[in-house]
Amino acid sequence: MAVTLTFCGAARTVTGSCLLFDTGATRFLVDCGMFQGPKTLKALNHEPFPFDPRGIDFVLLTHAHIDHSGLLPKLVKQGFRGRIHATPATTDLCSVMLPDSGHIQETEVEQLNRRNRRRGRDGVLAPIYTAADAERAMGAFSPIEPGAWLTPGKGIRARWWPAGHMLGAASIEIEVAGPPALRMLVSGDIGPDIGGLQSGPEGPAGLDHVICESTYGDEDRPVVTPEARRAELAKLVRWAAERQGTMLIPSFAVERAQEVVFDLVRLMQEGLAPRALIHIDSPLASRATRIFTRHAAAMPEGAAMRDALASPLVRHVQDANESRELARAQGFGIVLAGSGMCEAGRIRHHLKQHLHEANALVTLVGYQATGTLGRLLQDGARRVRIQGETFGVAARIAMMQGYSGHADGPELGRWIAARGPVSGGVFLVHGEEEAIEGLAKRVEGRGIVPADRILRPVLDQSYTLAPGAAPVAIAAPGRRGDAAAVGRPDWHNARAALLLGIEDAIERAPDEASRSALLERLRQALQ
Repeated sequence: MAVTLTFCGAARTVTGSCLLFDTGATRFLVDCGMFQGPKTLKALNHEPFPFDPRGIDFVLLTHAHIDHSGLLPKLVKQGFRGRIHATPATTDLCSVMLPDSGHIQETEVEQLNRRNRRRGRDGVLAPIYTAADAERAMGAFSPIEPGAWLTPGKGIRARWWPAGHMLGAASIEIEVAGPPALRMLVSGDIGPDIGGLQSGPEGPAGLDHVICESTYGDEDRPVVTPEARRAELAKLVRWAAERQGTMLIPSFAVERAQEVVFDLVRLMQEGLAPRALIHIDSPLASRATRIFTRHAAAMPEGAAMRDALASPLVRHVQDANESRELARAQGFGIVLAGSGMCEAGRIRHHLKQHLHEANALVTLVGYQATGTLGRLLQDGARRVRIQGETFGVAARIAMMQGYSGHADGPELGRWIAARGPVSGGVFLVHGEEEAIEGLAKRVEGRGIVPADRILRPVLDQSYTLAPGAAPVAIAAPGRRGDAAAVGRPDWHNARAALLLGIEDAIERAPDEASRSALLERLRQALQ
């Protein structure tokens, strides 16, 4: 039995996870996620799918994060009529995350159209989908318990294995009937061995093909125990409190927010950090917190986490006006707000208010994709542009690796090795170039498969998969001329850097004559 696999997302980039499987009789997806990061990459969300949604029979979903689930409402809106199979916790989380995604798109498109009208630009943009579209898409979900075999289509079986990445997250084992049967495993996002709210990842062995994420494939992070992580967090809280500054924590609303709040409450209760209100300035995080409480029994420290999330130290900020007032507040305070990469949501108006303050602290607790505002701050930018405005960065920027929901390189290498023997190929996805190459070297060193069977697909590339055989690449046109460049910093990033450079050069000019001469040279260059 031969199957065609097409990588419709998360190929040489970290977001947009979407795999298309075609058995000849059945076409199905694993994940249907939204692209995030540089604007050129996000533009793919607005383009047509590289397949007909009406021809997709079903979807298997690894977890609820928007870069894996975020285009499901678009899929349904454009004609998909099958079922979306996911774990119960993933289904519950999608019920709040997808409508929130639709609401964000509606709000941001409205703001962009308003700005364009003020600039005299023609045309009206429309959101990819609305909150109402997302609500309708939830009618296609069918929960499936981890470990239970599901037969979503004729001759196809699937089961979900705990991935340790977040609540409800799973790797999906897929078996296509033969003879002989074809056995595949899609990793989804793999969590670390220790340190998170979830138990460690699991999975089957003896597979034909493995599709594995590589987000941190080139990193060998020091082992950070929960105790060491809390100690590092306590130091940061004390730093902000001593300087009477605002501590901003850009945070993904699901898993990361709950994990950080859990640690903050524990530190304050144990007297290891000064007490302060912990503001969760994210309606989505507040709704997700209620789902975490509902599924607490499935987590190793579920009871303690449930108590911490209900602590009087935690304050949920719902109203947008209240959020703006909070952003203007001075003095020591702790604010968690989305998005985790600082690309959208309420964190942006907090950053606008506080980035220029030397006593402010921005604590990054999750992965920052190339081209995002969070990545620019992580890399030490001293000036950034937010919604068309320029802001100086005097605040302290701290990066905490201990909250990563992803396994690092050695952990991913061990996870792949435990899936052996792998008789076909290993595909490395969901990573940037350096991470993919770093993980490829680790896999080569373990002798799991020959080096020529460790594959690094580009966007929209297809392969033929057969039991026990090397994958065979199929030439196919992609949605971008240079498919391998998808996800790298684009012209939008270059424009922002140029504008910042021009502003700096004008400010450094010693006198009015020098500034006028500089502007004249720029004017001539544009002509």
